[in-house]
Amino acid sequence: MPDSGTELNTIAAQTANAVAANPANAAAVFAASATAGEGVSSQVGIRSFSVTVDEPPVLGGRDTAPNPVEFYLASLLSCQVVTYRFWAERLGVTLDSLALHAEGDLDVRGFFGLDDDVRPGFTQVRVTVDVAGPDAPERYRELHDIVDKHCPVLDLTVNQTPVTTDLRIADA
Repeated sequence: MPDSGTELNTIAAQTANAVAANPANAAAVFAASATAGEGVSSQVGIRSFSVTVDEPPVLGGRDTAPNPVEFYLASLLSCQVVTYRFWAERLGVTLDSLALHAEGDLDVRGFFGLDDDVRPGFTQVRVTVDVAGPDAPERYRELHDIVDKHCPVLDLTVNQTPVTTDLRIADA
């Protein structure tokens, strides 16, 4: 790993030192909250940010914002960008440009309960990564493999993540 003193390598080194000093420093908790809006829309709070989520009319929304699965694609792509940037610096790979595109196939029979054998989520997601830079193609393939191995949002997709839901019913 190059010790270039770049901002991202400095962050990675500081994190490695903090975790080495106390493994509990590796644990991070991220949170979001949502409140139902008009129709099927919602307002999602993330730290000091607010994000509106809606559906297109064909899925019961008013098309005022991206829908949850579109936000998933945005999350995947943006996480890939972050991971590409971090690992490019760690590996000393130059990225002159980086652009990603994703699309996912979803069969709405699962969401609408029309066929219990059809899953409600994406059946396949395709990501295209366009990179340019002066390094040898093998270096970009190496970077790509490492990004796919270390991208947290990609990991959420390819590995099962336990989720628990606690329903709290208000007193009448």
